Amino acid sequence: EVQLQASGGGLVEVGGSLRLSCVASGFTFDNYVIAWFRQAPGKEKEAVSQIDINGGKTYYRNSVKGRFTVSADNAKNTVYLQMNSLKPEDAAVYYCASAPGAMATMTSYGVEFQYWGQGTQVTVSS
Repeated sequence: EVQLQASGGGLVEVGGSLRLSCVASGFTFDNYVIAWFRQAPGKEKEAVSQIDINGGKTYYRNSVKGRFTVSADNAKNTVYLQMNSLKPEDAAVYYCASAPGAMATMTSYGVEFQYWGQGTQVTVSS
């Protein structure tokens, strides 16, 4: 059974940091792309960051470049999203999702992604 378990969300002050984790199971981790998405109340889901597990290529949406870092620990089947200098607009439910193979570009709407984690809430207080 394919599972993605996202965790690490919480309440943080503006300028603070959080590290999200996405633990994958039930599929060959190395042959997938893992992406982080977020959705704030009343807003559409948006792709935040993406990593090609096999090639290591990473992508970020413009608003998080320089502040967020996505990485993978293949031995632990885990992808991390290190979020620094958090802003109120970063507050959302964050989801991780997986897509098979490799992707030459960053996803736009996540249609390529088959499996989704349950989400973890990030709240940024000002």
